[in-house]
Amino acid sequence: MVLTNRSPCDATRTSLAPSDQRVFGHVARRARWLVSLRESSEAHVRALVKETAGPGFTLRDVPRPVIRDDEVLIKVRRAGVCGTDVHIYDWDAWAQGRCRPPFTVGHEFAGDVVQVGSLVNDVREGDRVTAEGHIVCGRCHLCRTGNAHVCPNTRIIGVDRDGCFADYIAMPTSNVWHLDDAVSYEVGGIHDPMGNAFHTALVGTEISGKTVLVTGCGPIGIFAVGICKAAGASRIIASDVNQTRLELARAMGAHDAVTPQDAEQAVKAATNGLGVDVVLEMSGVPSAIHQAFALVRVGGRVQMLGIPAKPMEVNFATEIIFKGITVYGVVGRRMYDTWIQMTQFLRSGQFDPTPVITHRFPLEQFDDAIAAIKGGAAGKVVFEIS
Repeated sequence: MVLTNRSPCDATRTSLAPSDQRVFGHVARRARWLVSLRESSEAHVRALVKETAGPGFTLRDVPRPVIRDDEVLIKVRRAGVCGTDVHIYDWDAWAQGRCRPPFTVGHEFAGDVVQVGSLVNDVREGDRVTAEGHIVCGRCHLCRTGNAHVCPNTRIIGVDRDGCFADYIAMPTSNVWHLDDAVSYEVGGIHDPMGNAFHTALVGTEISGKTVLVTGCGPIGIFAVGICKAAGASRIIASDVNQTRLELARAMGAHDAVTPQDAEQAVKAATNGLGVDVVLEMSGVPSAIHQAFALVRVGGRVQMLGIPAKPMEVNFATEIIFKGITVYGVVGRRMYDTWIQMTQFLRSGQFDPTPVITHRFPLEQFDDAIAAIKGGAAGKVVFEIS
């Protein structure tokens, strides 16, 4: 092959008549102009930003993310809205102590890879992906002993660094998770909260044949109901004060969906007074936590994902020690055991999370999305970004 400085267009142009050359040149110039225009328009992209230390978000243009050699650039298609985003939106005490504006919000998403760094060899442009939003150091004692989910150096997208409520997000390739062809962007976009539910429901115990109480039917609690059903639980009791969410829990497989004041009666009826084998505490409400300890059987397990808003008293003697129960605190998703479980359950067809998704909004309607969550009538809320 002989290499020259002439382009294929030059070679073609020399064979054309002068009038044709002028037409061809005009077309070529217009094509180059369109490419330049597209690149210029994508130099800045939309992002939902926590701009200042106060309530609210701002939708504005920001520079398109620039990836490092070990990162990929993902065009975001769908993004889930989380209670954490509501805390940041409201700028409550937790957000004030945790977040440092300005930054792009959001940590649940799915999309398409559009660019890969020079050191990336297992992710390609065009891949449909989601990602683990906890970026860990990979070198500490915990990371190197299979406990990266509690890495003390964790940085979370949408909290500690720019997140996914944007047209594009840059992610380390180590955090990228490929989606099966049968998994929609919408379901891909809620892998993060589903992962919390999988971790809570399945860690440390065999759910098959067990009786389970789920206290708190927010989206993650409702996902947990469906997971327990798919895993073969013999009886699932869901408890919440919100009737809309109790209906969603029934749709996902709860045998009993009751208010907290009726939970004790439901548990005793289902277990001959013994208490349930496992409680999944998803609310963080002190009364629900005490109820979890009261309604689990002697020697049972309480898996705790819900976060109390402030310190609370626990009678360790009567509630935990003398009952011989195991209490497990859930942090995020186990990397990457939980992700494998999610993929396998979705492939099986026995777990379908889509009934939990009740509201969908374009990114421009972020105020409406937050209001839907705060109003209590929503299950899972999703942004349709592109």
